[in-house]
Amino acid sequence: MKKFNWILMTLMVFFATTTFQSCDNSDGYSIGDIGASWATVRVLGGNSYYLDSDRFGTLWISADAARWYKPVDGERVVSYFNPLVDDYNGYDMAIKLEAIYPILTKKVEEITSNNEEDFGNDPIVIMEGDLWVSNGYMNVVFRQNVPANEKHRISLVQGELIDGDSEEYVYLALRYNTYNDKTGRWRDGAVSFNLNEVDFANKKGIILKLNSEVNGEVELQIDLKQSAEKQSEVFNRITLQENTIR
Repeated sequence: MKKFNWILMTLMVFFATTTFQSCDNSDGYSIGDIGASWATVRVLGGNSYYLDSDRFGTLWISADAARWYKPVDGERVVSYFNPLVDDYNGYDMAIKLEAIYPILTKKVEEITSNNEEDFGNDPIVIMEGDLWVSNGYMNVVFRQNVPANEKHRISLVQGELIDGDSEEYVYLALRYNTYNDKTGRWRDGAVSFNLNEVDFANKKGIILKLNSEVNGEVELQIDLKQSAEKQSEVFNRITLQENTIR
């Protein structure tokens, strides 16, 4: 049985519109099958790497149409690929990589009274469903009022300044700093934050504080198990990132 349950999805870049079909035979995948997934890059050595996909497990790259990409261990990416065969030499799947788009990947930082101003707290625009946790990362797709000169800074922070009363959740805050540099030209930005160094022992999940452009200061409760099960299907707006965030 194949691992894919295809869904109807519109892909940008060079794929135009592709209909994902339900495939129940075990004769292998066709050359026209295209998968899409957020993933983490795992470098084996030099330019050799595989993808740890949020949706499909470990993906071995048997053929590569994106040879321009220089792998960075632990970097988050959005990948488009043609599945070739399941259960290949210890990997969940062998694929032909069709396209790959690096995502800004950051760690959780410590916020204090001394550095709070550096992180800023400008309002941020995040559409419903565009913030989720999967495969040990918090992924955020947001609307950016593109700067003219100064890269905007987006950060996920923890520390006494943002702690709360609940003992069942870890308190984090999403901070955004525009440096008052905005052009009025909007585009989508994306970032993944590595949660693997956050202590979630005996915790249900995250209470996330953020300054919403629409709702003001809010707190979002993210239960890690439920968030991982949902796994966002935000693909069609992610392309090569402009160098406008850090």
